[in-house]
Amino acid sequence: MYTFLAGVVLLIVGYFTYGKFVEKVFGVNEGRTTPAFTHQDGVDYLPMNTKKNSLIQLLNIAGVGPIFGPIMGALYGPVAFLWIVLGCIFAGAVHDYLTGMISIRNRGAHLPELAGKFLGKFMKHVVNAFAILLLLLVGTVFVTAPAGLLFSLMNGWATMGLILGAIFIYYILATLLPIDKIIGRFYPIFGALLLISAIGVGGGLVITGAPIPELTLSNLHPDNVPIFPLLFLTISCGALSGFHATQTPIISRTTQNEKQGRKIFYGMMIAEGVIAMIWAAAAMSLFDGGTGLNALLAEGGPGAVVSEASTLMLGAIGGTLAVLGVIILPITSGDTAFRSARMIIADYFNISQKKVASRLWIALPLFVISFALTKIDFTILWRYFSWANQSTAVIALWVGAMYLFIAKKNYWIAMVPGIFMTMVTTTYILNAPIGFGLSMTVSYIGAAIATIAVIVIFYAAAKKARENNLPLEDDVSGWKQVS
Repeated sequence: MYTFLAGVVLLIVGYFTYGKFVEKVFGVNEGRTTPAFTHQDGVDYLPMNTKKNSLIQLLNIAGVGPIFGPIMGALYGPVAFLWIVLGCIFAGAVHDYLTGMISIRNRGAHLPELAGKFLGKFMKHVVNAFAILLLLLVGTVFVTAPAGLLFSLMNGWATMGLILGAIFIYYILATLLPIDKIIGRFYPIFGALLLISAIGVGGGLVITGAPIPELTLSNLHPDNVPIFPLLFLTISCGALSGFHATQTPIISRTTQNEKQGRKIFYGMMIAEGVIAMIWAAAAMSLFDGGTGLNALLAEGGPGAVVSEASTLMLGAIGGTLAVLGVIILPITSGDTAFRSARMIIADYFNISQKKVASRLWIALPLFVISFALTKIDFTILWRYFSWANQSTAVIALWVGAMYLFIAKKNYWIAMVPGIFMTMVTTTYILNAPIGFGLSMTVSYIGAAIATIAVIVIFYAAAKKARENNLPLEDDVSGWKQVS
């Protein structure tokens, strides 16, 4: 229990300390006009207040990742708490803040465009394809996961096909309509359900004195369970997630002032870390250790753990409300996954999104592909999602490091987690059955060589970009802010 409570406190302290430090390193310019005003189009670019932006950002990034990931990560033992706390403060929140703020400085650009500017034109095409793939996987995962939970909750009142269809219809509307019509209007209601589920389960753990394991050297993780690199891919959204790099530009286009960035981007990642801590603690404490958790996961997957934990902590009615809150999480990330994919494709081909028809012909093929992907086994989708997710985070961190290096600022805040996650993702894809299937020893050596090569390439490119005075931001001197 002490490890769990200390972790939550450290996350909150991290926001007020390291978050402030990162903000100071970046250098906020409160007088600079944001894209919400300079590119206002009434669809994707429009100003919204800090409270609304923060809530939308939290719901955008907090899909099933900070719940399902920590539940499966709980099998690795209390070391999961360590990764959630340290990863969230020093990697995930930094990743989200830099991605959001650099996007604001570049007219709300998405990651492919930022990668093209700071890592080279070739990377724009690579990241564009990679981001679309990730968003399709995310959108599909965030259709199947809530559909499964709803199917169980409704106990046969509706078929799985009908539930999937209803979620897809909502996703189509949320993807096509202006951001303030559905997302900006209904997310506060969804946010209430999210808070009920998180606070309810977390409070229940504390009040009942649940036997949450403590972090000690002898209790770090179960014997014969290697944590590298699998832990850092299993728990992604609760600590560090590349999916967030596709979501922050949505809000960078609605942010009114740069000073709001720390609360919106860094702060909401910290909030997601707290959610991850709660579900990791619930999974570790309520099911007779790893054996019981493994059995429940084998029987019904992470969704069964969510349902069982919610009912145990809050009773039948409270548990139902908590499950509804968990269902809302992936739905409110799935809709923005498809929306982000539409925006990235539109930016790539320079297609105006003012007309509904222009949005429609981009979005519909995405939904057709996603529907086809729902026929694939969820566990296989999750493995590919996890690797694609963290690989995207690696790219975003190197973009952040490049920006800060050119600006002659402390680029280590992005480069250190970037180096670590480069090693993680490369080791995984070299070793995993879905990758090259090499031995772990060979994978370690290959990943180390690849990581060193990336560092060398980074310094060569960064020094060249600095010498050529690569512009870090768009010129908005000619724009006047509209009140």
